[in-house]
Amino acid sequence: MSFSDNIKDMAQGLSHLLYPRLCEGCGKPLLAEEEILCLNCNIYNLPRTAYHHIPDNETAMRFAGRVPIVKATSFAYFTDGGLLQHLLHELKYNNRKDIGVFLGKLFAYDLAQINWQQGIDIIIPVPLHPQKEAARGYNQSALLADGMSFVWNIPVAGDLLYRTRNTDSQTQKTRAERIENMDGAFAVKNENALVNKHVLLVDDVLTTGATLESCAMAILKVPGTHVSIATIGVAN
Repeated sequence: MSFSDNIKDMAQGLSHLLYPRLCEGCGKPLLAEEEILCLNCNIYNLPRTAYHHIPDNETAMRFAGRVPIVKATSFAYFTDGGLLQHLLHELKYNNRKDIGVFLGKLFAYDLAQINWQQGIDIIIPVPLHPQKEAARGYNQSALLADGMSFVWNIPVAGDLLYRTRNTDSQTQKTRAERIENMDGAFAVKNENALVNKHVLLVDDVLTTGATLESCAMAILKVPGTHVSIATIGVAN
């Protein structure tokens, strides 16, 4: 090891001593091999759904009869005050981009255990309106997609799907109002890039599914396309 390497290691050690990396779940210092969450929180406190082992799971059934999809799954349950809510809040509102990539990787590793990603050609994150993305500085769903892409080596195309208008907030709307609000809200920019492709749509949290349904319908207008869906959270 060179002198410069020794200095670098000493600097990193001092930094960790003064500013220890803490688990986002329990607040305890992370070990060198741990990232974002300690092993205990990762295994026991992150409420995974295991939906990828259940073809007719809750996420898939929310789209049944509404839009033709190949398969759908969600990584973990999203509950008020839960660990996933905390992680996604940090991702979306506190510039914690690293959490987005981390969650995408975790999700992808779980899915890869049964080769769930087989047949998928391209990953498309649900786009934000340019004004909202400019205000936040990034699209949180794109970071989740980047983490999945890293594990699977499947390309992300964040510029092929775009919002045609800045839609109202979905938070206080009924299911019917959400569907109406999102009707025709998305369009494909370069149809030739999607012809005959199996697209995986990625989003942060699934509620009614109106946003993802609108995205899927826009993509399915392209000849030969197929759509699957993956979200990090699913709200009951």
